[in-house]
Amino acid sequence: MAVESGDQHEAVYVDVAALVRLRHEAKGFSFLPKQPLNSLLSGRKRSRLRGRGLDFEELRHYRPGDDIRSMDWRVTNRTGKPHVRVYTEERDRPVILVVDQRLAMFFGSQHRMKSVTAAELAALGAWRVLDQGDRVGAILFNDSEIRQIKPSRSRRSVLSMLSQLAAMNQQLTVSSTDPAQPARFEEVIGIAERMTGHDYLVIIISDFDGWSAQALAGIKRMSQHNDLVAGLVFDPLEHDISGASNLVVSDGRYQLQLQPEKRALADRFEESFHSSVNDLQAELRKHSMPVLPINTVEPVFEQLRAQMGQHPSRG
Repeated sequence: MAVESGDQHEAVYVDVAALVRLRHEAKGFSFLPKQPLNSLLSGRKRSRLRGRGLDFEELRHYRPGDDIRSMDWRVTNRTGKPHVRVYTEERDRPVILVVDQRLAMFFGSQHRMKSVTAAELAALGAWRVLDQGDRVGAILFNDSEIRQIKPSRSRRSVLSMLSQLAAMNQQLTVSSTDPAQPARFEEVIGIAERMTGHDYLVIIISDFDGWSAQALAGIKRMSQHNDLVAGLVFDPLEHDISGASNLVVSDGRYQLQLQPEKRALADRFEESFHSSVNDLQAELRKHSMPVLPINTVEPVFEQLRAQMGQHPSRG
């Protein structure tokens, strides 16, 4: 983890009341299949979200005007009378929010920590999904535990999820004795695989620290029958550390003061970060997974609206 010296910003932690208030900002974007033309989730076929799917309702005699594509030819041939299969759209599509609250997320150089940004993004997503009539669940994880919350179309369930998320967020501290767990990411992807079936939407909110070939393999398997979106949380300092001063880097046990104004160090840091992020984005897009970059500076709801292609004033 790295922090800049100076006064600690008030957005180091988030509480459940703040996450509940975000319901008023959960508008102007959508995770439903129909997307504005300039939305991150529209355009290329591989980036479009699946529909909610269909439930079989009944088998009945053909009526004038029925779509011939719905004919059940097996039953028609057996009975000698034309029959059609009737389907109705499923009432909802389950959404799973995978939210990272590991120590690596306890970082922020200007406005808020990555961990707070991730929590806000999850809350906005949960409220929006609930308001659109879909079920929402979650996998919340840090370096010491993983919590699974089954999808539900219930305000009480969302409040419980946000309460657990806020509690996990408030456990983060630089003096933590829990060792960093980059391999936790791979474990969580495995849990998400087992938790999802078909036609789920899985939104992974993380800085993707610890992503690996095994994690990507799990993502690829999930993407065959589900939609996945990466909420890639980052801090501007990770892109450019040249303007920072008195920068301290820590792994939770040891600290080292750096001088980022020295261009050689800044160049190596930035090159490493950009290479890792570019590799990650390229791999995710191979698996039909749109990447939604979210920074720790701008309001999260404004970034969502801008990237999902809708005007802030729209609901």
